[in-house]
Amino acid sequence: MLRATLIAFSLANATMGVAETRVPTSQAEISLGFAPVVKEAAPAVVNIYAKIVRQGRANPFFSDPFFQDFFGRGFGEPRRRVQNSLGSGVILSEDGYVVSNYHVVGTATEIRVVTTDRREFSAQVVLGDKESDIAILRLDDANDLPFLKLRDSDQVEVGELALAIGNPFGVGQTVSSGIISGLARTGTATGNARGYFIQTDAAINPGNSGGALIDVNGDLIGINTSILTRSGGSNGIGFAIPANLVAEFLRQAQNGNTSFVSPWAGMAGQHMSADIAESLGLVIPLGVVISDLHALSPLADAGLRVGDVVTHVDGDEVNSPAEMKFRMSVAGVGGNSVLTLMRGEESLDVEVALIKAPDTPAAEETTLDEETVLPDLTVARVNPEVISRLGLLLSQTGVAVVDPGPYGGRAGLRVGDVLVGINGEEMERPEDVVNALTDPGRRLNLDVLRGGRSVSLRFRL
Repeated sequence: MLRATLIAFSLANATMGVAETRVPTSQAEISLGFAPVVKEAAPAVVNIYAKIVRQGRANPFFSDPFFQDFFGRGFGEPRRRVQNSLGSGVILSEDGYVVSNYHVVGTATEIRVVTTDRREFSAQVVLGDKESDIAILRLDDANDLPFLKLRDSDQVEVGELALAIGNPFGVGQTVSSGIISGLARTGTATGNARGYFIQTDAAINPGNSGGALIDVNGDLIGINTSILTRSGGSNGIGFAIPANLVAEFLRQAQNGNTSFVSPWAGMAGQHMSADIAESLGLVIPLGVVISDLHALSPLADAGLRVGDVVTHVDGDEVNSPAEMKFRMSVAGVGGNSVLTLMRGEESLDVEVALIKAPDTPAAEETTLDEETVLPDLTVARVNPEVISRLGLLLSQTGVAVVDPGPYGGRAGLRVGDVLVGINGEEMERPEDVVNALTDPGRRLNLDVLRGGRSVSLRFRL
């Protein structure tokens, strides 16, 4: 067995029956190297080849609605443009569930997975989340596959030895070694991911994305996702998505979810700086300061207030909004979490329900038809679910742009814009937008809120 073989780094305690992790103390122990770990873990790391087909136009004028109608459909037929993506993945179950990065497979039209013994499988994304940069795949007709055990990533410590396994630069499966160089990293990763990461100095290069970061026992610590670099290659600072979040994605995928559901806090918060801590009378700058709460927030329902400082979630320290969101996401929707907070000099433990963002009032999502001046524009009434989905401000109300469509896009509208007014009329519900755009007259004036800033779009029809 792997744990018995790896005596250099996890020596068995014969009397206690437990594993002791320590630095090798002799040349004999050092000479064992990582070969036993790699031999057992590598078969569960796969190469992923993804194909993305994008529609292009042979004539650049064809994307303009005017020229499209002028020339007709026979002019400049769509040209298919194929993009190929190379990455890695990790088998999580013997029946073919595989985890990779969303930026590798999230928008793929064809996915091919190749194992170390050269078997090939077709695969489909069964659950993906762009923000977390995680995708769960299911291999077709797979069974009895080798898979990696997920370790409790909260038990990982800085200084532990770690191995990164993947397919960098398409050269084939490669292993690099290093240590865990940091924990709870937020806001430092590149690409799609915006979250909470394990940092390692094990070399992670292009093509390693979605590969495994394992410990010396061969257990999965995290999924390699990005690097911090100026040259495009590994400079010794790589980031991995913790295994605990991967475990929640796998659980939801196995339960049939097609999109990731994370608990909604309904709050805005900020990192505790030394200045803020001093103003609040705190000796140590620890926790997340609540700066805003939605009226339907479960935190507000549990009695939390603006100005409270959340220091722990279920006993785990939190120091940023991303870390707090990670802790709640790992706990999952449907249960409860205990939040420890500071209110003045008082420390409180408060139980908070973990709920989905409520669709209240109803979003009434509507796509405009050809009778309007912006057909295919999709809008929805702003509510907690829409706020969460589009990343809007908690205080936002009105009608949000879910999809601008081709005409709305050319008019300057973007996903997440909030239509405040059209031709001077206030917009409160999607039906208001439909009515305002059905017969707007000779001029079209769109008043938009974009990221909290006012934008005016003016047109002559």
